[in-house]
Amino acid sequence: MPRFSIIVPSHGVAGRLSLALDSVLAQSFGDFELIPVCDAPGTPGALVATGYAERDPRVTPVHSPPSAGLAGARNTGMRAANGAYLLFLDGDDTLAPGALAALDARLTETGDVDVLYAEHERTPWWEGEPTNPAAPLLAKTPEGAFAPAEAPRVTGVQLPAWSAAYRRSFLTEHRLVFPDGHFTDIGFGGLVILHADRIAALRSVVVRHLLRRQGSRLNLPGEHHAELLDRAEQVLTRAGELDLPADRLSPLFEQLFALVLKTAAHPARLPGRRRRAFFLRAGKLYRRHRPAGFRRPGGSLGVQHRLLAAGAYTAFRALRGANRKASALAQRVPRPRGLRTRMYYRRQLRRPVDPRLAVYCAYWGRGYACNPAAIHAKAAELAPHIRSVFLVEPDQVHAMPDGVDHAVIGSRRYWKVLARAKYLVNNANFAEGVVKREGSVHVQTQHGTPLKKMGVDQSTYPVVAAATGSFTKLLGRVDRWDFNLSSNTHSTRMWERAFPGRYEHLEYGYPRNDVFYTATAEDVARVRRELGVPEGKTAVLYAPTHRDYQTGFATGLDLEAFCEAAGEDVVVLLRAHYFYDRGSRAGTGRIIDVTGHRSSEDVCLAADALVTDYSSIMFDYANLDRPIVVYADDWDVYTETRGVYFDLMAAPPGPVARTPKDLARVFRDGSYADAESAARRAEFRSRFCQFDDGRAAERVVRRVLLGEPPEAIEPVRPLAERVPAPAATLVRS
Repeated sequence: MPRFSIIVPSHGVAGRLSLALDSVLAQSFGDFELIPVCDAPGTPGALVATGYAERDPRVTPVHSPPSAGLAGARNTGMRAANGAYLLFLDGDDTLAPGALAALDARLTETGDVDVLYAEHERTPWWEGEPTNPAAPLLAKTPEGAFAPAEAPRVTGVQLPAWSAAYRRSFLTEHRLVFPDGHFTDIGFGGLVILHADRIAALRSVVVRHLLRRQGSRLNLPGEHHAELLDRAEQVLTRAGELDLPADRLSPLFEQLFALVLKTAAHPARLPGRRRRAFFLRAGKLYRRHRPAGFRRPGGSLGVQHRLLAAGAYTAFRALRGANRKASALAQRVPRPRGLRTRMYYRRQLRRPVDPRLAVYCAYWGRGYACNPAAIHAKAAELAPHIRSVFLVEPDQVHAMPDGVDHAVIGSRRYWKVLARAKYLVNNANFAEGVVKREGSVHVQTQHGTPLKKMGVDQSTYPVVAAATGSFTKLLGRVDRWDFNLSSNTHSTRMWERAFPGRYEHLEYGYPRNDVFYTATAEDVARVRRELGVPEGKTAVLYAPTHRDYQTGFATGLDLEAFCEAAGEDVVVLLRAHYFYDRGSRAGTGRIIDVTGHRSSEDVCLAADALVTDYSSIMFDYANLDRPIVVYADDWDVYTETRGVYFDLMAAPPGPVARTPKDLARVFRDGSYADAESAARRAEFRSRFCQFDDGRAAERVVRRVLLGEPPEAIEPVRPLAERVPAPAATLVRS
């Protein structure tokens, strides 16, 4: 019996079905069966699923007619399933990398719970940032397995069916299936939690849900909204039959009627003749099922509860109009989510800018890293009078170095320091709602030399453009920049066309690369010990880039086979793109996974040579003047889908290998480090290592934080006068 059965309805999403199936088949955990549910043999979805079934025996398509709807498709998949746990995945959604492994590990910890709830991302089709609506709810649940009574706010009606794993024998025992019609997730989720004895939560994202460009079909106008009341009545009636205690019934009642009132407050969803009937029927349900001692919520929602209980439709309609006017006014306030947060941020914006406050952020809050971290460290040395706060996501707080003051993204303090700081330093962009205040200074540090197309240059590449979102909003964020860092004149030119704006270029080099000229042999040896590199071995860093046209991370190489073919003294340091950082590090034999290591600079120092495809790490690593090999097995596909600024094949930093066999050969025969390779690298360094000389962070701090004039800043040392950090086992040419 497989551990998981993943059921994927495909009606209406055949064009994206392959992305969903690929995301499952790419999982590192392989004990599953994949059940695509297609309309009928020969339909577009069925043809896609059949192709996968021919290539992988774990794929077993079944069929359900479109007339059966989403509920019928899922129920058909459930009947065909053999796994211990069931997962549901919409055909246009994807499993996050490592999702099944995370679910399996959590179930191993908690034992065989009836339901394991998990977080999910809601990703806009074009514009906006992903959200994680389940995170606040699941963050308040007990650590281990628990009874539903221990977390009464987890009612099942707020979470979609694909945000959990269900024990199949539990569903079978209680004959739990998806109710027909619309709002099937609400009915199923509510009934499941009513019958569950033991549940648990996984506080990491399992599913990435793509919001449809045209919006949810449930929100379209129509008669189907009456079915919401059917589902609410079904769940509340069953709760009454089970004699659910008031402390559990009250949250369930409140959440169901929050959904009901949301529909009632949107007149466009209901035909005019149905609005009053919907409201009056909802009022009867409210009065019939209201728990004893139920306390209505406060504010406008509490008023709506009272009007619903009284059946006062005319008064409710008047309140609805007033709320719409208030919402229109609220849109004029900056965009942090939640009315209280917006009002708090606006109050902070009225306070004066703090001239001694600097805010830093790297990789959208992924931790203390890259250029912002290097500037932060140098500022502590040269400008100690300026208080520094680093912004970080909640799940990365544990990784912050001791003594680094930080604010959690989304917290009140986060919005306070963003509103008050004079200096704002980022290697990506701050949130959409951040206001550029008069007197504040925004520093865009970037996080790599551009080989691939960036910014508005991506607009002609559909796959990348879809992920980038609104280019108008992107340019609005660029308008906040006062300074933009560059490590070479190539970057300066590309940034000008990719991010057109009024900012000043600082051709000072990348502060994160300073360590490549300041580190000692002892530093290199220490890092190698920390990473587990065996003494005397040649450490080859393999750092492939992200591919926008692929789902999930794959190494692209059989690394064990590479080690065997390259020579017995070779070990591989595997560092995936930061999109796939799971926050851990592991080693298996001659392959050491360093993806989760905080500092890519440390990893570069430890490596005797670099193998990469099209990652910008090659430009940083070139500062060390150590061998670089380009593994370009899909260059033509990459250039077509992603776009590049120059032909890397014509001007590589070292040998170019097109096949695994070629790659192993250049290491086995030593040509990766011969005179020809050194000559290519020297030419590459002269072009792309222009401004990295070990003092970039100091230049930025003096120019930006201390306000020194440009002419007072020490010039960049010539390349010939720089001495990179020593390698552990190789002598530079």
